[in-house]
Amino acid sequence: MDARMGLPSGSGARSDGSGAAIRPPLSRFLDLCHSEIGGDNSGAVANYIPELAKADPDHFGISVVTTDGYVYEVGDSSVPFTIQSISKAFVFALALETIGAKRVESLIGVEPSGDTFNSIRLRADNRPFNPMVNAGAIACSGLIYDAEGSGAFKRILATLGRFAGRELGVDEAVFASERKTGDRNRAIAYLLRNYDAIKGDVDGVLDVYFRQCSVLVTARDIAIMAATLANRGINPITGDQVINPYVVARTLSVMASSGMYDYAGEWIYRVGIPAKSGVGGGIVAALPSQLGFGTYSPLLDSHGNSVRGLKVCSALSSRFNLHVFNRSGDVRNGIAAEYDIGGVSSRRNRQPHEQEILDQHYKQCRVYELTGGLTFGTVEFLSRRFAQARQSQFVIVDFRRVPSITKAAARLLADSLNGLIAADTTVILCGMDSRSPVGAAIHQFTEPLLKLRKFITLDDAIEWAEDQIIYRYGGYGRLNDPTMMREQQLVAGLTDGEIEALATLMAPRTYSSGQRIIGAGEPASSLFFLQSGMVSVKLPNGARLATLVAGMVFGEMALLEDHRSADVWADSLVQCFELPLDAYARFREQHPEIGERIIRNLAVLLAKRLILANRKIDLLTSY
Repeated sequence: MDARMGLPSGSGARSDGSGAAIRPPLSRFLDLCHSEIGGDNSGAVANYIPELAKADPDHFGISVVTTDGYVYEVGDSSVPFTIQSISKAFVFALALETIGAKRVESLIGVEPSGDTFNSIRLRADNRPFNPMVNAGAIACSGLIYDAEGSGAFKRILATLGRFAGRELGVDEAVFASERKTGDRNRAIAYLLRNYDAIKGDVDGVLDVYFRQCSVLVTARDIAIMAATLANRGINPITGDQVINPYVVARTLSVMASSGMYDYAGEWIYRVGIPAKSGVGGGIVAALPSQLGFGTYSPLLDSHGNSVRGLKVCSALSSRFNLHVFNRSGDVRNGIAAEYDIGGVSSRRNRQPHEQEILDQHYKQCRVYELTGGLTFGTVEFLSRRFAQARQSQFVIVDFRRVPSITKAAARLLADSLNGLIAADTTVILCGMDSRSPVGAAIHQFTEPLLKLRKFITLDDAIEWAEDQIIYRYGGYGRLNDPTMMREQQLVAGLTDGEIEALATLMAPRTYSSGQRIIGAGEPASSLFFLQSGMVSVKLPNGARLATLVAGMVFGEMALLEDHRSADVWADSLVQCFELPLDAYARFREQHPEIGERIIRNLAVLLAKRLILANRKIDLLTSY
């Protein structure tokens, strides 16, 4: 049976040109697993609960869900079965989330027992070994019962539904069968009450436990539940934050050590993915930050684990090297580029005397462009790079390519930035939205830091640092002085007489701050010589291409194109001269040598822009 795929919103399978969809390799591998493993008929259906013995031994379903919500399914992935002991992991998570870790941990241990899941035995301190064996799971249900009373199961069912991304129901026949044959669990419950691990109505607690084990799920459901754990508690289908990351880490830890009954040690050694099985035939496994697995096949081995489910998980882990402790990565990959502003400047074009200052003092500003999810290791490496920048007056850290940061990394980053600030370095952060998870995580630890600046874009951050350097070295003494025509870059090399002749064709223009001077798509019929003030060249979406000041020209691309490709806005009161192209064309016919010189100057300006762009590309490709 072919694997079925649920595509994330806005995506779709690509065609190979013949009309057939090009399927992802994981989809093809799941088909192969289903075909090869489906022929294994070893094991037996659970019969100690009579209703479970009615399961069809031929049923076999597989589902894999990624943390971005992509769903793979093959076989009987939509066939309902009872969740059984798989519920233990999620009810434990609920208890941690609602009751609190201190209370839960005071009653339930987290050590592997080495015994069967339904052993009537406690630790030496009279606590259950862990929440994955029946004693610990009943104690968890007891905690929920203490907190919610008659609404305990309703709360559990709602939470399991949030994990699965849909409303779930109960197999009442299985519940009745569990209750009728549950004397061993009653013995465990009364043992727990004897040591005050559960209180009050034992039958009430057991009814909650029997009902949670009788909840109906599918392989797809439990794969989504696993993906929610893998996704730091956020359901990747619904976007619901079901539990917090602290609870996720503790739940996965116990699943890794104790989730597969008395086969748990072999499982984590060989497969290496936190998992939980149930005698209903399901196995759920969560690979942090990547995938959730769900399988269903009711044929069980001697440990109570699904035979086919074990083989599927083992095959996936082996084929794709998914063992959680077999990770690879280079901490240096967290830095996409590192440079000073001599290599890459802002989009603000500088006057010659300003550029001279920047050329002399460019090493006073160091830029770090970060990329990928930031971990403790990547930030620790970054902190050592920061230590080499202590001679810089400004350090810019760009986060626009950072999708996530761990709490440990955010804390270490704040400590590193604080060290720079203590060395009298101004730190500038950019490229992150304060409302995003990355922005919120960093803000939590950097809020108390002084001398910390924040900008939306890297270009804004670099421009601000340039302004500070220019100001420190007296470069803004002439900021408001108007320029003469002979100072214009486009007329460099012309004589005063030639410039005066050209100036007779121009008309003076004045624009107020915020006024649009040129609109994208308009006919390109003139160019402008900026005498005083400041303008910005922007794309229609608002992205800035350049900022120009007195002594510079804008609209010059009219010499090469028929229509404007960008907007030009006045950032301040602007005074300029407008040169109509038709008048300039007649002038050039009369003075071809002057026209040739202007075109050569334009080529020089364009070449400088290209050189800056190439420097940026070289920096990025050198990492």
